[in-house]
Amino acid sequence: MDFRNQAITPAAVASAQADALLVVTVGAKALTGLSRNLVQAIEAAVKQGDFAYKAGRCLYAGRIGGVKAPRVAFAAAADASPKAFKTALTHGLGVLKGLGVKHLAVAVAGLDAPVEAHAEALATAVGDAVYLYRHTKPSAGPAPRLARVTLLSSKAASAAVVRGLRRGSAIVAGVTLAREIANRPGNHCTPTNLAEQAQELARTAGLKVEVLARKDIEKLGMGSFLAVAQGSEEPPRFIVLRYSGAGADDAPVVLVGKGITFDSGGISLKPGAEMDEMKFDMGGAASVLGTFRAILQLKAKVNLVGLIPTCENLPSGRAVKPGDVVTSLSGQTIEILNTDAEGRLILCDALTYAERFKPKAVVDIATLTGACVIALGHHRSGLFSPDDGLADALQRAGDAALDPCWRMPVDAEYDEALKSNFADMANIGPRAGGSITAAMFLKRFTAKLNWAHLDIAGTAWKSGAQKGATGRPVGLLTHFVLGYAGQP
Repeated sequence: MDFRNQAITPAAVASAQADALLVVTVGAKALTGLSRNLVQAIEAAVKQGDFAYKAGRCLYAGRIGGVKAPRVAFAAAADASPKAFKTALTHGLGVLKGLGVKHLAVAVAGLDAPVEAHAEALATAVGDAVYLYRHTKPSAGPAPRLARVTLLSSKAASAAVVRGLRRGSAIVAGVTLAREIANRPGNHCTPTNLAEQAQELARTAGLKVEVLARKDIEKLGMGSFLAVAQGSEEPPRFIVLRYSGAGADDAPVVLVGKGITFDSGGISLKPGAEMDEMKFDMGGAASVLGTFRAILQLKAKVNLVGLIPTCENLPSGRAVKPGDVVTSLSGQTIEILNTDAEGRLILCDALTYAERFKPKAVVDIATLTGACVIALGHHRSGLFSPDDGLADALQRAGDAALDPCWRMPVDAEYDEALKSNFADMANIGPRAGGSITAAMFLKRFTAKLNWAHLDIAGTAWKSGAQKGATGRPVGLLTHFVLGYAGQP
């Protein structure tokens, strides 16, 4: 997608050359400065009841005399915030969907000037609108025709708009990659294929990637990770990505992504209903690859490491059993009371491995618990960290990216639930506070790390008629990596 900025006055918006013009209005006073033909069209639509200055209202007005673009649409925003602007854009893009629009011009009426955050919101809204999964669905049809989007802004705002479009374009590329990988079914996106996707990213962008096979993982001593993998015919992989955009002395940020390419629950078998959605259980891994894609496109001056333990969790005669005790890379032993609490078992070994990079921060990302969905629904990812500064940086990044998270507790009292009579810890606690005890389990492997955990079980994909991966939290992570490394 080609995102551009054009400096223009409100009065000249009608003369913008494009296949379609989308005017986002912010309040009833939004008409100030617009050309008379556009003002008259909006006022007539309001009078007829076809349009109102209320969030969610849209109008496809078709051709308007005196307007250069042959198609004109209006969308109302609740207020001038980037979030409201993005919501209005999403509605406006919906009324233009299916038309032969190759070049769309977007104007904002009622806002002094689009700023950097609005420009980024435009890019990500368009990216969401044009994404179409076709890897295993040839009948999905041709790709959307929209290829260029121009944000019309004042000359004074141009520099900020260009920055926002640049960052937004990179995030769109990362989100698209994450969605594409996560949407692929388990017989296509295997651990081996996931490693190949990482290697392909490295070939096109100069990223360094190392893929460790089962023997390498065994040699390291990742007994917890291997316990999950032992029930499947598909071999596990441990993917290590390195991007060096800063000086050699700069400590890296490490992202750890859960890569369960299909999760049946193992011997603790899940119910059959909606089990197909467990192909999305590698959403954390997909978001790590997507974030690397965004950072590479931005050529950010940061050092970034990605760790992806990936395998399947299946029942078989070799599968790990409830009550089995395994030894993690850290040397701590784990009693596996439930084989469906497998994500934490592969992540804990990856977190121990992260120590060797002496990172400034480590963030693990995982579709970890249904309990987090119960707690937060599908709007915010769960954030867990004992470090206030790190937690605040992640929250601010999520807010800036319109990809929000919510901080949850990691109080010491919750740790009691993981006691075991037969190992250093159990892999689950009681049902109450399940997302918290999962985080407390991971916390036991982070004594040497500045660590945070993002539970994205409620945000990584959608169910129902809109079933599919969302690409979250690539936006949050991209903002975090840039901000935590001191990049603008």
